[in-house]
Amino acid sequence: MSVNEAPRVDLEVVARLIKPRARVLDVGCGDGSLLEFLQTDKQVDGRGMELSQRGVNECVSRGLSVIQGDADRDLGFYPDKGFDYVVLSQTLQATRNPKAVLDHLLRIGERAIVSFPNFGHWRVRLSLLLTGRMPVTRDLSYSWYDTPNIHFCTIRDFIGLCEEIGAHVESATALDGNGQTIGFSMPWAFWNVFGQQAIFLLRR
Repeated sequence: MSVNEAPRVDLEVVARLIKPRARVLDVGCGDGSLLEFLQTDKQVDGRGMELSQRGVNECVSRGLSVIQGDADRDLGFYPDKGFDYVVLSQTLQATRNPKAVLDHLLRIGERAIVSFPNFGHWRVRLSLLLTGRMPVTRDLSYSWYDTPNIHFCTIRDFIGLCEEIGAHVESATALDGNGQTIGFSMPWAFWNVFGQQAIFLLRR
């Protein structure tokens, strides 16, 4: 998501949730496209953490303040409420301990923004039912043996985790297979079947 190219749909939603000039930590920031957009469009004070050296190098080449780090091990070094927003986009399912990571996000930030692919989507269910094999979709594009995703979850699973750790859902958005927003008034069970990915704004 650079200022000159079409943004990933979930990142557009994430960007809309962040207020101008906020302090933002993007965990698992990839090539830094979200941070670059936020700094340019919303003048945020942005920082990033990225596991891959390649990603860190790309971020640095964009002039971004990003360090190499692992969400499972390194979030403990950040102080309480050091940021207005902590973003974890399409990364939670690749962490070893999602519960601890989410707990850290809510400790470090006034608010946490988390997006993830929904393993409860109807195409995933249908593929597993008809083929008896782990599904490969646009948002879950790896085969079972080489996927970085080690903790698949559904929207209902994530809501349950939020309740368990005392996280308040301030707002939530589900996107269908075409990247269109599913109506907020729909019940969670509907989102869980028809939402291909979800974006949550959380606080404690």
